[in-house]
Amino acid sequence: MLRRPDVQTVPISFTLNGKLQELDVEPHELLLDVIRERLGLTGVKRSCDVQVCGACTLLVDGRPVSACTTLAFEVRERSVLTIEGLADDGKLHPLQEAFIEHGGFQCGFCTPGMILASKALLDENPDPTEDELKHFMHGNICRCTGYKKIIESIMAAAQKMSSTAR
Repeated sequence: MLRRPDVQTVPISFTLNGKLQELDVEPHELLLDVIRERLGLTGVKRSCDVQVCGACTLLVDGRPVSACTTLAFEVRERSVLTIEGLADDGKLHPLQEAFIEHGGFQCGFCTPGMILASKALLDENPDPTEDELKHFMHGNICRCTGYKKIIESIMAAAQKMSSTAR
């Protein structure tokens, strides 16, 4: 995004993947642009720009949010998680492992949004039915695959995560 010197900025601080970020943002600056262009994290994708595809999904305080329609200042004093912050000290999250193991992706463009949206669901409902999963994930579009492998991946991760938690 081209920054204009005549526009007054707003100071914000928020936690991104566990690290405090302090920035000056323009009032109209999108969270997607701040994370991708200013902070260099490219796992969050730009696609539709109108909150219908899910490629820009990230988690704000554990809830899925479309970064393409969220103003950066709206995450002031909040916690943001991108796909880059999901692995724990280099160890993949069970959802990431399941997507690899079960072939839950082809080109991978939508995968970060799929994984983060499904993480939000599993954090809230660790044992969803397939219908609940499909309903929750309806806002995440994959243009390469049928959704069978994606659903299988998420269900396998849910099973692994619930057996590990016991």
